Amino acid sequence: MKRLLFTAGLLAGFALLGGEASAQTGTARGKVVDDKGQPLPEVAVTLDFKGGVSRKYDTKTNKKGEFTQVGTYPGEYRITVSKEGYQPTFIETKINLGDPTYLPDFKMNSVAAAQAAAGGAADKALAELRGTVDRAIELTKAGRYDDAAAAYNEAISKNPTLAPATVAHIHNNLGMVYALKKDTAAAEAAYQKALELKPDYSDAYVGLANLYMSAGQLPKAQEVMAKAAAQFGEDPKIQHQVGVVYFNMGKYDEALAALKKAETLDAANAEVHYFLASIAVNQNNTAEAVAQLEKYLSMSPQDPTHVATAQALLQALKAAKK
Repeated sequence: MKRLLFTAGLLAGFALLGGEASAQTGTARGKVVDDKGQPLPEVAVTLDFKGGVSRKYDTKTNKKGEFTQVGTYPGEYRITVSKEGYQPTFIETKINLGDPTYLPDFKMNSVAAAQAAAGGAADKALAELRGTVDRAIELTKAGRYDDAAAAYNEAISKNPTLAPATVAHIHNNLGMVYALKKDTAAAEAAYQKALELKPDYSDAYVGLANLYMSAGQLPKAQEVMAKAAAQFGEDPKIQHQVGVVYFNMGKYDEALAALKKAETLDAANAEVHYFLASIAVNQNNTAEAVAQLEKYLSMSPQDPTHVATAQALLQALKAAKK
């Protein structure tokens, strides 16, 4: 009898110990849904303990998108849910002793939906950028140079992830605006920034050379174009501008060579013929000047100042031949 009583007492002691042991753990319960609120089954759930001891629990959601993890050590956890075709997500929370800890629902977005959303956001940002740049262009045409410069700077500051080539284009436009404002230092900085971002940007080289010529700094203009020609000698815009710089320096032989090469590289460039005519006039070659002016005017040139000059000069040359 004593032995039986002892055994019963021992069993009771084990039962008591077992109850105390179970009270030292907790239970986590949660649910995983998609972006429409529908339950997601077979989602991998990982519970990582953050209390300085390596403890990790893995489970999955059932058909109702629910999961339960028993026997968890109490404390702070990072709980991550993942499923193929969906973006993983996590929460950090505390699991308590005893009664289950009910977690807020995990919401998982599909990869396709996330990509579509990202694409939509990118399209919106691009549309806003184009709108800002278009506004800057219109402000420039209206002579509102301060407002145009502000718009270009806004486009840059609000779009920090733009491709370097795009930012270079905006800085090139800024250079043109500052040049129109007669702010040589700001224009120079803008053109140089454009070339830093896009070293083969012929428009920026041309703009910078024009800036220096307007400021009477012909040697600097020549230096810029010599550097450009050494690297991008087959670019028709570069060759044309080399010719223009030499023409303004009175170096007609060098100008003629560069302009002839520009004509070969781009036969549709009407302005080449304007400068070839100007060289012919300076060299007293009237026949060549007339031929080049007629060629120039036949190509529907766009520079109104050059057109007016060419028309007047052609009329004067023809009158002098009579």
